[in-house]
Amino acid sequence: MRKINAPDDVDIISEQWLARGLDADVNAMQIAARTLRFSKALETRIGNLHSQFNLKQGEFDVLAALKRVDGKALTPSELYQSMLLSSGAMTSRLDRLENKGLISRTHCSHDRRSIKVSLTPAGKKLIEQVAPAHFDLLAFLLNGMSENDKTQLAHLLKGCLHQLESQTEISE
Repeated sequence: MRKINAPDDVDIISEQWLARGLDADVNAMQIAARTLRFSKALETRIGNLHSQFNLKQGEFDVLAALKRVDGKALTPSELYQSMLLSSGAMTSRLDRLENKGLISRTHCSHDRRSIKVSLTPAGKKLIEQVAPAHFDLLAFLLNGMSENDKTQLAHLLKGCLHQLESQTEISE
């Protein structure tokens, strides 16, 4: 593993901006740049794993959400609200998963307008294979950090995310 104090591309870019007279919060730029790079690297590695199981990230998320409720069927609204998606995005994910035979959609017996989504036996089997591999990969990717550092980073990112989500967007 590369030494954390060694300069990286973000440090070099920051130094270049400072040399050009940047009058802004360099730490904010570095945090944003590293967070975006980290996110992209995680997304790529996780995507590669999920593709081995013929799944996309969003499809894994749906299967995992259904697995977490331990056999309970959920409405599409409950699913997309728990995953912070639009209803349109959820519908296309559910269509793909149903076509793969991993979920089933059934009309509610007391309200035919309501649909419940649940894992099929094939979906249960698949998520029981993918989930451990998913969590093993996350542990592997972050194994260079101490437990204390991971806890601290998780807490800091939670605070950053809370602040970001509570701010209104800067209008142009």
